[in-house]
Amino acid sequence: MIYKPHEYQKYAIEFIKQHPIAAILLDMGMGKTSIVCTAINDLLYDSFEISKVLIIAPLRVARNTWSDEIEKWDHLHGLRYSIVVGTAAERKKALAADADIFIINRENVPWLIEDSGYPFDYDMLVVDELSSFKNWQAKRFKSLMKVRPKVKRVVGLTGTPSSNGLMDLFAEFKLLDMGERLGRFISQYRLDFFKPDRMNGPIVYTYKLLPGAEERIYNKISDITISMKGTDYLEMPKLISTEYMVHLDPDEKEKYEALKNELVLQLPGGEITAANAASLSGKLCQLANGAIYDDDGSVNVFHDKKLDALEDLIEAANGKPVMVAYWFKHDLARIIERLTKLGVNFQKIDSDASIKAWNAGELQVGLIHPASAGHGLNLMSGGNVIVWFGLTWSLELYQQTVARLWRQGQTEKTVSIIHIVTEGTVDQRILKALEAKDSTQAALIDAVKAEVGDACGN
Repeated sequence: MIYKPHEYQKYAIEFIKQHPIAAILLDMGMGKTSIVCTAINDLLYDSFEISKVLIIAPLRVARNTWSDEIEKWDHLHGLRYSIVVGTAAERKKALAADADIFIINRENVPWLIEDSGYPFDYDMLVVDELSSFKNWQAKRFKSLMKVRPKVKRVVGLTGTPSSNGLMDLFAEFKLLDMGERLGRFISQYRLDFFKPDRMNGPIVYTYKLLPGAEERIYNKISDITISMKGTDYLEMPKLISTEYMVHLDPDEKEKYEALKNELVLQLPGGEITAANAASLSGKLCQLANGAIYDDDGSVNVFHDKKLDALEDLIEAANGKPVMVAYWFKHDLARIIERLTKLGVNFQKIDSDASIKAWNAGELQVGLIHPASAGHGLNLMSGGNVIVWFGLTWSLELYQQTVARLWRQGQTEKTVSIIHIVTEGTVDQRILKALEAKDSTQAALIDAVKAEVGDACGN
């Protein structure tokens, strides 16, 4: 295909070429892969500023998405790439290939740097989903920081830079600029921009921003950062978000409240304990969905309210494809049991074959787990309805999953997001938390939004 970039894509390509360090915060579906590949192509073969590129991405994106994009566009056919995934032997063979671009999944970054036996001689680094390097204590982050000074050009890509608040930005931008803008140490970053919030003695559980800190952070990173929202530049389908409320019976509600208040719930199958708030949250999410693991890993069914609601929604779709997002394994097992009983044609979307079947319109229901299929997959050809059977606290995974359908290329005029919510449970808190995190992230996006019209002379 002949590449005809939008004006915002032209702007982003030039920004990458003109800025050795660039944070490109693009909404899902805005063509970030083609943007970066075009910039790489120009830097390799027009200006000769680079000679060897490393791209780090989520596994499925590393295996398929980047190579698919290179093969798709006529102007990129000269790019030679090697996909560094698979067994250690397969990865070493890929590293020995005569290529311009080497694409590796993020889990193998420590292996590449410390165990592969190959020199880290890349002069450009692209981190696809920069937010996956938000943990400054993670092994992948520490490994990459060891070789970061060797790289003269770095591009960080994400649509969700601060899904859990601005504390995430420290590691992400340290990876980009080695601490020039937000500091080299997390302790100093916290001291400069945050103050302790929830504490237990000397232990600080959460921090909150100091007055004016948000604006100061944005100002410090604005020179290397551009951000764009798809709704500003693309003819995106209308996104309709609704709640399908289900209600517990009085005895079910009583058991739910017992766990919430006492952290212990007695069930015929055994005793379930929640030792801390995080564990309790997980238990309450399970209860809201309808089943719960006991202490020996067995599953206790609590209610079928969400399964009944899902059945109603699938029936109401009248044969139209429905994507269903689940969270727990027992959710998946119970959904599969119900769909099988109903005679519904379904598959779990976790392989190339199942993705192809979904996009070909062969499935009535596609089952998707946000953590395994959130990033990079284009599923908009198969349908325009997502039902959230079980919610996630992660704004990043939530937005990425929605963006599998709500993106450029969706042929339907609307995308419908339906949340099955159990009334009076943690489900409602999760939705509110996602909204609150989104407002924080939206402020970041807006603060550094590129004035594309002015830059392009429009």
